[in-house]
Amino acid sequence: MEKPSASGRAALEESKGLVEDVGVLRGAEGGEVDHQTARKSSSSRSSRKSFRLDYRLEEDVTKSCQDKHGRWTNPWPTWRFPSYTTLLRFLLWDKNHSNIPSNKELLDSELPVMEPYFVQSPDLSESGPGLRVTWLGHATVLVEMDGLNILTDPIFSQRASMFQFLGPKRYRGPPCTVEQLPRIDAVVISHSHYDHLDAGSVASLNQRFGGELRWFVPLGLMDWLTKMGCENVMELDWWEENCVPGHDDVTFVCTPAQHWSKRTALDDNKSLWGSWCVLGPDHRFFFAGDTGYCSSFQEIGRRYGPFDLAAIPIGAYNPRDMMQGQHVDPEEAVQIHQDIQAKQSVAIHWGTFALAYEYYLEPPARLRAALEQKGLKPESFFTLHHGESRLIASQQGDVFD
Repeated sequence: MEKPSASGRAALEESKGLVEDVGVLRGAEGGEVDHQTARKSSSSRSSRKSFRLDYRLEEDVTKSCQDKHGRWTNPWPTWRFPSYTTLLRFLLWDKNHSNIPSNKELLDSELPVMEPYFVQSPDLSESGPGLRVTWLGHATVLVEMDGLNILTDPIFSQRASMFQFLGPKRYRGPPCTVEQLPRIDAVVISHSHYDHLDAGSVASLNQRFGGELRWFVPLGLMDWLTKMGCENVMELDWWEENCVPGHDDVTFVCTPAQHWSKRTALDDNKSLWGSWCVLGPDHRFFFAGDTGYCSSFQEIGRRYGPFDLAAIPIGAYNPRDMMQGQHVDPEEAVQIHQDIQAKQSVAIHWGTFALAYEYYLEPPARLRAALEQKGLKPESFFTLHHGESRLIASQQGDVFD
């Protein structure tokens, strides 16, 4: 559980908006795209210093774009936002096949929550050779590589909501608290939805690490982070780069994803969404965030691949007419794994919140079948228990329990 003081401040800050749910998806569909629209953000640019992509290389990548109303859009033909008819059918008539057990003992057997290695043995939490990944539930992973500890889309709260008394609730709790984490040097945020940008977790991380923690966010989210008290925020457009002070040899690149953004009734697509590449001298890591399938993953692979490890979502994909544009299914996740030239991938965005209607254990089963169909080894795209770690790029491929 988060510290009450941090959660209280977070709830107060979030009370300025409205709870996001499927009933307020209006306006998220991209309108007419105007590529000449100035890419302006409400955030102050005085503290945003980034390295733009070399102009000579821009023509072979997909650049971010806004419509005539200044809302960010998805520029791919694969993007499709659900129609009102589809949304109504999803809310009223589509059958929910998730069938999550209410029996805790059964859940503990099927989806155990393990105590992370850094809680069991804090003295082992210093980054060593290789790349180590720990799944902390949903899209939250701790990646230790090249001297940095990196956290993705942190959510340690019980609900993905503005309030902790309504909204999607975890059926598998977080394996640790913010206070139990090792040193965190950087956090990357993919977009503004509540299950990926959690106010309570942001407040707790900022309370613990303060200005020593660098936040990397897509365009439009700096103001929100600074209002939460975060000082060290880097806001980037697609293909822009930056680094953690004192670690110039590790580059963070904001890269495209196919999704959308919303936290209140009126801010549809006012902030950008994206994936992240972390490029170190010894290892490369890719975080897909939350995404539907699009051609830009091939661009990412050509420009920055191969990756030693990728974190790719595999869940919240049914029914397809509702979810296809915004959430990949396991087969598309394997395609992303291949597009970005990942040596190994870890499955995320499943087994934590009930956000869609597929059977709760279906994503890893379909992942294994998709790998077999592509002739790929099961260990090339693996799942972890909540709290479990794996050491990548070591001869033994150790798993830390």
